[in-house]
Amino acid sequence: MTAQNSAAPRLRLSPMRPRDPGEEGRAASTLELFFDLVFVIAVSIAASHLHDTITAGRIGDGVVSYLLVFFGIWWAWMNFTWFATSFDTDDWLYRVLAIVQMGGVLILAAGIGPVFEDRDFRLLIAGYVLMRIIMISQWLRASRGAGRARWTTIVYAAGIGIVQVLWVAWLGIDDPVSSVVGVGVLILAEVAVPVIAETRGTTPWHPDHITERYGCFTIIVLGESLLASANTIFEALGEVEDIVPLVSLGVLCLTVTASMWWIYFWPPHHRAIGSLGGSLKYGYGHYFIFAAAGAFSAGVGVEADSQLGASALDRGLATFTVSVPIAVFVLGVWVLAIRANANGVVNTVVPACALLVLLDPIIPVPTFLTTFFMVIIVITLVVFPPLDENGKSAAEAVVR
Repeated sequence: MTAQNSAAPRLRLSPMRPRDPGEEGRAASTLELFFDLVFVIAVSIAASHLHDTITAGRIGDGVVSYLLVFFGIWWAWMNFTWFATSFDTDDWLYRVLAIVQMGGVLILAAGIGPVFEDRDFRLLIAGYVLMRIIMISQWLRASRGAGRARWTTIVYAAGIGIVQVLWVAWLGIDDPVSSVVGVGVLILAEVAVPVIAETRGTTPWHPDHITERYGCFTIIVLGESLLASANTIFEALGEVEDIVPLVSLGVLCLTVTASMWWIYFWPPHHRAIGSLGGSLKYGYGHYFIFAAAGAFSAGVGVEADSQLGASALDRGLATFTVSVPIAVFVLGVWVLAIRANANGVVNTVVPACALLVLLDPIIPVPTFLTTFFMVIIVITLVVFPPLDENGKSAAEAVVR
């Protein structure tokens, strides 16, 4: 027995080879679900700071900071998810590296406050770069057994590494204009790495596994928003004499969150990622869906503060902080997954109602119109199920 053969059992490492994209029964692992929970901590902190900043009347600062912070959260999560669908070995080294990435998430989460308060990105970027360094090591490990995808894995590792060096260098820029331009360039560079790498030879992705991962993260983010919204309303109940508006807000929030869940899981998401172009559109487009779901709880907090008279915003703007994230969420799901799997009625009602929720501030009952139109969408989806793979409705399929 050679030294190489004897080393493998001792290290207890599995060869990191491309996974079968048609593997039966492929599902999210317990490690992946654990991984998601750590990311939701960062989402929760970002939403909390968004709420505080908007309540203070600094809408522009809050929204820009939230979108930048959320990019770091989402991009690190997405890269791990797509890597895992292709090369997950679930051996001890893979698990340890994933846990170290979780540590990077917590460092990033600790750096969210300084970004909102002082525009200090040092701690946030430190956590982000740590996560990305771990991804470089994973891609390099995968390159040893990637076969035809070896060059792709090397491009991933090199591209990620170059961009991380640039992120660290960006911290040294003092000029505000140059700093803003630099952030834009670096974000474009980050999202360009997979495009460049995959055009040289795609890594295998499992449609059902990927869409399950996105679905799990959507549920967790919606759950976090519901929890944060409930806590906000519970705390406010002890500060007002007339609790009816707050109770109404709580009921409407539950209804809206349930509707968002219903809408997201109505279409067969796995059909959206058959090609490279479709996969990139699906993966990148979820930035808006996830960010909107996370921002929903911030909007509920702002609305509750407005009812208590503790917000610098007027009632109309406060209601927009609830309706805008919902509209973005619904339109995002419609574009990415519903539109291609629905008939003309659904494709008219869903986007129309998503836009109509923006009329909510015209009436004095918070989020009433939003709730009404969301329920209309759900009723429509119940009446008209998704089309089959041939583009036929259930009734047409039976006749045929």
